[in-house]
Amino acid sequence: MPSPLKYNKKFDKLTDEERELLEINKKSIADFVEQSPSVSDVEYATRNAHAKTYAVTSGEFIIDKNIPEKLQPFFDKDKYDLKIRFSNAHLKINKGKKDIPAYGFAVKIKDENGDLLANFPLVNFPLFPINSVSTFLKLFTSVNRFFVKKWSSFSLMMQIIKVIPSTLTGSFLKNIAKLWSKRNDFFLSFDYHSVGAYRLGEYMMKIKLKPLSVDKNFGKRLKTKNALEAYLKTNDFAADVMIQLCYNLEDQPINKLNVEWKNAPYIKIGQVRIKKNDLLDPETCENELLSFNPFESKIFFQPVGKIQKLRDEAYKVSMQTRLKMNKLLKYNK
Repeated sequence: MPSPLKYNKKFDKLTDEERELLEINKKSIADFVEQSPSVSDVEYATRNAHAKTYAVTSGEFIIDKNIPEKLQPFFDKDKYDLKIRFSNAHLKINKGKKDIPAYGFAVKIKDENGDLLANFPLVNFPLFPINSVSTFLKLFTSVNRFFVKKWSSFSLMMQIIKVIPSTLTGSFLKNIAKLWSKRNDFFLSFDYHSVGAYRLGEYMMKIKLKPLSVDKNFGKRLKTKNALEAYLKTNDFAADVMIQLCYNLEDQPINKLNVEWKNAPYIKIGQVRIKKNDLLDPETCENELLSFNPFESKIFFQPVGKIQKLRDEAYKVSMQTRLKMNKLLKYNK
């Protein structure tokens, strides 16, 4: 097996034009979060993505005893404490409707002293439809403005059309078909993935979480939130945590997110485990204001890539605005 490719700051570098578009996008994020109580018809400000919380729980990350020697320095304890948020990717909280099967499994990893090691927001679709930073920022800005009624649906549609060509790769179409075939499956039966790469020290990795022995038909007649709560109240949950390492940019591209990595075998590093009835109250101030910004992680676990780089500013603006709004609206009573 060849040596993994080393991280370089050039993978993250934005152009002047991209930075200008990012500033515009940040303003649209703040506007959306400020208007989100009316957008979602709730009494608090929501996130501007993954707004709907299904459940929050504690858990453990158990390190595999056979982890490769070169990875042991990053996982030098037997286990780590977790806080996990299960969510839906939509910007708006839909009530009384069937949710689109775009799910989030966000993990916060802490050491034995309670200090944060890493945030990993994982999703049940392994690819991202946009490689161009400019295209993504324009689309995301138009989506935010659409929801706060500052931009027309025609403008949004024009931005969506620009994205379509990058969704026509074999990898993307294959995974769309797979998601469609599983659209009615239980939340915890999906695999969950990092979108884009993360650092692993001087290396770069992608992450996959693969649940073990979960019935895809569990809670078929229940709403997603109710099914998830019912499962976690009565069942232990376990999922293997696996990573791929980047060896060359042709087979494992960092800034081409609409294709799967190939010729990069999965390496099991441990398991995520949740004990039954370990649910936390998702509406408490502490849990509602949870942040899973991956740039708050230790430097050797931080995101890599241009699209990933945008997350840092976006998470900060969203969190700052949400914190300000919710202290006024929800928790100052």
